[in-house]
Amino acid sequence: MKTRLVPFALLVTLCLATLAHAEPPKGGPRFLGPKPPEKVKRVVTIAPSLTETVMALGAGSTIVGVSRFDEAKEVAHLPRVGGFVDPSVEAVVVLKPDLVLVQPGPGNQRRVEKMAEIGIPVLLLPLHTVADTLAALRAVGKALGKEKESEALVRGIESTRARIREEARSLQQPRVLFAYGFEPLVVAGPGSFADELLRDAGALNVAADAGAAYPVYSVERALRARPDVVVDAADVDVGKGKLAALPGLSEARWVEVPSMALLQPGPSMGRGLEELFRLLHPSKKTDAGTVR
Repeated sequence: MKTRLVPFALLVTLCLATLAHAEPPKGGPRFLGPKPPEKVKRVVTIAPSLTETVMALGAGSTIVGVSRFDEAKEVAHLPRVGGFVDPSVEAVVVLKPDLVLVQPGPGNQRRVEKMAEIGIPVLLLPLHTVADTLAALRAVGKALGKEKESEALVRGIESTRARIREEARSLQQPRVLFAYGFEPLVVAGPGSFADELLRDAGALNVAADAGAAYPVYSVERALRARPDVVVDAADVDVGKGKLAALPGLSEARWVEVPSMALLQPGPSMGRGLEELFRLLHPSKKTDAGTVR
């Protein structure tokens, strides 16, 4: 049984926002409330990808609280402060953080603003695109005095993207449906993190015409698209068997994402792209090896 609950929780929020015709927050990283101290010693993260970012920068010891969806063993002992949509202002206050890291969204806006109003420094970090993710790495690095480390992470990701794009240039372009859920069918559309990585990996996203980043996609459109590959990034298999048996999808090669790297926009983006490349081009050797 699948247990990828973290990305599903984040994506449900994005899907609901899309269905309600709400646009993702615009702009890059920005602070709310007072400025954090020059040396940040206590950090609360309200998204697993932000926890991963702090740890990747070598500042994991500063984390004093995380979201209920964090599963990394390094933070298993830490207090939980709610979820992406419903962070607990009271739980955050008790931890006396120097800085709270938040992925902003319509669902958490009022609670996050309340934290800032009562004097807690908050850094808002949109994570909708690859550019957002790189900007977030730099912003967190600057806030934590880890600018060299953040630049090294960004350079590594950019180098991996350039290498994968070059390797993909000479390969056949598979038509791909990237699914986050099957009942309803929720897919990666234009402007999503996965849509950009599909292009990097030399694939054509058959849902590029969906009109939203994380739309509920009609089964009829998916059948007409006749993808070569269906990437299963869902946390549960409900509805998968029914879809996989339909003409137009039964002929596709179905693959599952092997790790969280493709599902959490953060410092593991480069690894996620390499995994995606190997899923889509299983016979192609890369610097990371071959698919088994």
